[in-house]
Amino acid sequence: MIPDRESRLTLTARTPTPRATRCPGSTTGPPARRSISPPAKHLVLCLAAALVAATTLAEPLTGQWRGYGRRGAPPRKPDEAAELGEFTFCRLQYRPVRSEWLGTGWTTDYPDADHNLPFRLSQLTTASVPYDDRKRVFHAVVTATDDDIYACPFIFASDVGTVGFTEIEAVRLRDYLLKGGFFWADDFWGDYAWRNWSNEMEKVLPGHTIEEIPMDHPIFHTLYSVDSIPQIPSIQYWRQSGRVGTSERGFESSNYRMYGIEDESGRLMVIMTHNTDIADGWEREGEEDEFFYRFSPNAYAIGINVILYMMTH
Repeated sequence: MIPDRESRLTLTARTPTPRATRCPGSTTGPPARRSISPPAKHLVLCLAAALVAATTLAEPLTGQWRGYGRRGAPPRKPDEAAELGEFTFCRLQYRPVRSEWLGTGWTTDYPDADHNLPFRLSQLTTASVPYDDRKRVFHAVVTATDDDIYACPFIFASDVGTVGFTEIEAVRLRDYLLKGGFFWADDFWGDYAWRNWSNEMEKVLPGHTIEEIPMDHPIFHTLYSVDSIPQIPSIQYWRQSGRVGTSERGFESSNYRMYGIEDESGRLMVIMTHNTDIADGWEREGEEDEFFYRFSPNAYAIGINVILYMMTH
């Protein structure tokens, strides 16, 4: 669980005025957009303070290796929620055809990332999320051929450089996306993983192009104003590097970006975060103070912005 860190945060106190900006989640006035970037230390701490304060007011999150053992959480379908909500986190279960160092295929970052992001979304915004019969945030797992996929406005996949879609899976994913679905692919590193992933997406959406998403795109400015994509490594790599390294493939993964595929109307159907593991910032937030402060606020800023964009487009 995350210890109470509020006493460690030093945020400049200001006398509120009608035009004053406040941390998102403040109880006084509407949330203001915030820039989350490496130089903006005050603003990163602002979101960190909101996250820490939330844990003192509601259920603390479980670290990967402690608590009630979410690592054994069985996959559930979207209709198994005991209490429905506006946003259900759905993970795509796929068949890996190759392996990547530090990856575990579709289960990479599962299930803690799937629990933590919607839980934080419910704390930092007014969006509602589903709960299971034990009053824990509910998340689902679907395959591309499940009819249940159409109950998911959002699907997420990690370690996608290992994926291999069958012809029927590609057709079903194409149908899902063209009917209004949204797909976020995360945590794939280097050139080989990129080639594998882009070849698979050509099967899913032939004729569509993958383009870098510019930083002035609305997806970066739905709640938090994000001016750069963070490079977040797996916590294992970060520890092995002496808690300084972020590029898991060295020079080959030194450039980290968000890319997307749009439909004919300009709506983003697919986004992909390459050479970064955004979900590890959600999954591992309860494991180590230093990792939390350095990576989790930025990971949540990106995650919440993406969800709010998806829900409003």
